[in-house]
Amino acid sequence: MTIATLGPEGTFSHEIAARLGAEGIELLPTIRSVFRRVAAGGADGIVPLENSLAGGVGATLDCLYQFEVTITGEAFLRIRHHLVGSVTPERMEVLYVHPQTHEQCSEWIERIGVPVVHTASNAASAGACARTPRSGAITSVTAAGIHHLPVIASDVQDAGDNVTRFVRIASDPAPCSNPAKCSILIDPETDRTGLLHDLLRVFADRAINLTKIESRPARRGMGTYIFFLDVAASPGWQDALLDLGAIARVRNLGCYPDGEVYG
Repeated sequence: MTIATLGPEGTFSHEIAARLGAEGIELLPTIRSVFRRVAAGGADGIVPLENSLAGGVGATLDCLYQFEVTITGEAFLRIRHHLVGSVTPERMEVLYVHPQTHEQCSEWIERIGVPVVHTASNAASAGACARTPRSGAITSVTAAGIHHLPVIASDVQDAGDNVTRFVRIASDPAPCSNPAKCSILIDPETDRTGLLHDLLRVFADRAINLTKIESRPARRGMGTYIFFLDVAASPGWQDALLDLGAIARVRNLGCYPDGEVYG
């Protein structure tokens, strides 16, 4: 099965796809293009869902709402960011950084005070640096090696335990006889006092653990939101979904085992 993921070569998405043993990897320019490829059929996808420092990846969450795909698995990758370039920070005129990387390295970036230009990926940051005199980039060691950029400073992320959670997406659900967690999308389609309390009480009444809850704008005006939840696949979770359906529009995004940690 072909795996579509964010490119070009040297991104962390590409790295985790290779570590997961993908037979064929198709590198695409954006997270949205990965979802579009998967929804069309003929390929699964691997996309970043959340980071331990920067939180949820907005592009992935928005696409989970907009595309009819399902989550079939997860994996975790320890993330190390490095400053690369051919000049020292004092001589840099521009620093190329992916927005998620910027969030994960914000303290260090603010300290060196170099103007930042955002890029589409960590690999794109390395490529832009290689083409631009008196520039630097924060990127992976793999991307630095591809573009023959020396590492000036290692591990410039704000904390040492920097981990990104990736999920595998497919156009059809995958059977899982013993799932550890399920991902759920909830669209209340309304706003009223006590709504969030009622949604969460469905799980609390059954002693079901919520391992993640995150909101995103529903794009129907200010103050309207959708919610993404990860719930432990413990007894009663399917009944909880039925009760939720009486309160809001609910979509089961998929159930899957706990993922391994790489790196």
